[in-house]
Amino acid sequence: MKKEETDYHSIFEKIAQKVTVATGSTPAFLIAFTVVIIWLITGPVFDYSDTWQLVINTGTTIITFLMVFLIQKSQNKDAIAIQLKLNELVAAHKQASNRLVSVEEMTEDELKTLQKYYSKLAALTSKEENLQVSHSIEEAEELHKTKKI
Repeated sequence: MKKEETDYHSIFEKIAQKVTVATGSTPAFLIAFTVVIIWLITGPVFDYSDTWQLVINTGTTIITFLMVFLIQKSQNKDAIAIQLKLNELVAAHKQASNRLVSVEEMTEDELKTLQKYYSKLAALTSKEENLQVSHSIEEAEELHKTKKI
């Protein structure tokens, strides 16, 4: 990335963060609520005209359009941060499976396969009193076999 692109990206990040925090605040809600109340009160003044209705429709449409992108950016950033934190926990725990470190890059079919895997693991270990008995289906099946003998 060029220096100019990095500066632009950094400025956008800062603005997006501030706008996200501000729009999610109580004062922002109160301002929006007040605008709607003022719009309602001015209805009789403008004889509930098409222009009067167009003002609120246009304003809310533009704000909604911009907020969709801002919310998505914020969610993407949060998702990456959460995924990194989870990856750190998985990587730091010596008994955890490292198969899940890059789970977010898997296809939906692969995720469904993993879901079945963990459902099976949960079913195999549901009768255990100690929650830390097994860490994989293989271990759970082996433990289950030894109990039958």
